[in-house]
Amino acid sequence: MKKKLTIVIFTDLDGSLLHRDTFQFDSIKDYIKSLVNQGVIIIPNSSKTEKEIEKFSMELGVTVPYISENGSAIHRLNLINPNFPNKIILSREKDELLKIFNSKVPDKIRSKCHLILKMSKKKQEQIFGQKDDKLRDVLSRNYTLPLLFNGEKKEKNKLLKILNNNSLTLQEGGRVSNLCDNVNKVKSMNKVVKILKKTEDKIKTIAVGDNYNDLDMLKNSDVPCLVFNDQFKLDQINIDNLEFSNKPSPEGWADVIKKALAKLKYNV
Repeated sequence: MKKKLTIVIFTDLDGSLLHRDTFQFDSIKDYIKSLVNQGVIIIPNSSKTEKEIEKFSMELGVTVPYISENGSAIHRLNLINPNFPNKIILSREKDELLKIFNSKVPDKIRSKCHLILKMSKKKQEQIFGQKDDKLRDVLSRNYTLPLLFNGEKKEKNKLLKILNNNSLTLQEGGRVSNLCDNVNKVKSMNKVVKILKKTEDKIKTIAVGDNYNDLDMLKNSDVPCLVFNDQFKLDQINIDNLEFSNKPSPEGWADVIKKALAKLKYNV
């Protein structure tokens, strides 16, 4: 008997599935729902918070598993199988990370790191492009601390070395950097795949991103997909088997997924 193929799509949200500026995805909503209805497992893997991704799920009209805050926590795997956990936390809480950051990073370098949670509401709105309830959702973080770094390259390299020596990381996204525990999108993705293999015979993974902090996730998938981002030049990205869309999100997301499914000979 031929083994059933399970397709799992790990996808970034901002700039990959959601429009980079408006955060809308109405034009591909029906396509996403059709994939879910036909058994494709879609797992947002994003720097977004739990509240933000829950709101995305509500807008989609389908409850999906997801990974929040750059790999810090995995949610709702029990939707795939009731024996799977509802939540897996991979990170220490943000207050503990901040305590380590303040004690281990020298004042001179720390002064170059501007925590967004401490900024004025107006500045926060400018940085995130969100207001009111949506801004509160963005700032409702349990495991990560968004910041802006305005130092020189050598200072940043020193910061990264100090963080690494203390099991912390600085994950860079399209708008801000995030101070995180020793977690990332790849580690959480691999954790999910390991759990799924307990019940699924044959799994193929598709990973979709648009920014530098997505590249490792793409490299560790069966079919890596890059949505158009004018910051990137394809000849500078060394990823085998890469599918690429010339369209920006959200249409670019549907474009690369169709190419990826065709490559896997998976009919939907």
